[in-house]
Amino acid sequence: MTVIAACQLGLTVGEVEANRAAAAAAVEQAAAEGAELVVLPELCDSGYVFRDAAEARALATPVTGSPTLREWQALSRRYATTIAGGFCELGEDGLIYNSAALVGPDGVLAVYRKAHLWDAEKLVFTSGDAPPPVASLPFGRVGLMICYDLEFPEWVRLAALGGADLLAAPVNWPAMPVPAGERPCDVVRVQADACVNGDVHRGRGPVPGRAGGLLDRRHGHNDVFADRRPPLYRAVSG
Repeated sequence: MTVIAACQLGLTVGEVEANRAAAAAAVEQAAAEGAELVVLPELCDSGYVFRDAAEARALATPVTGSPTLREWQALSRRYATTIAGGFCELGEDGLIYNSAALVGPDGVLAVYRKAHLWDAEKLVFTSGDAPPPVASLPFGRVGLMICYDLEFPEWVRLAALGGADLLAAPVNWPAMPVPAGERPCDVVRVQADACVNGDVHRGRGPVPGRAGGLLDRRHGHNDVFADRRPPLYRAVSG
């Protein structure tokens, strides 16, 4: 059984050192519980919801030399785990991106820039235009995307077609009341993403969560990839 930790942290905009310390403590706890992959929140180093683009720019760092990614690599090496988390990126083009990285003991395995910006994020960040990267880990291939991206089935399917067995998606979902006996809509949406791409759902555990299996897209005579008929879908892909 592969153990994956989805860490929920209370982050504060601009308190970079405190945010990094909270992330480090979460990684340590998750690793102690056997997590092979630790997923941290969206914009984990800078915090979320900026006053304006200038505030985000003041907190952004490039991938090369990023103190956040350097610390995640050290944590990954120390605790023998892989870390996926969001960070505020200053691109080599001078633009600001809402980004995520997958980091292992030997360095950065993948970087992704959020393609679908949520609400006022459009006033702060530039959207990425590259597909979700997929990286190989000992237990399977992990695709990387961020929060609102999960609401676009085409984007999730693109990662699945890229060979992803599992999606790591740093998010910053708001806390909202949920009627008794129901699950948050965001959780239902993610489970639906997994289901339509071949996941056999094994239930949700506490945080850190425990994943009971990887994606299985074939069932009897069915294959959710091979059975697709892309020419019929042109109206929704154009």
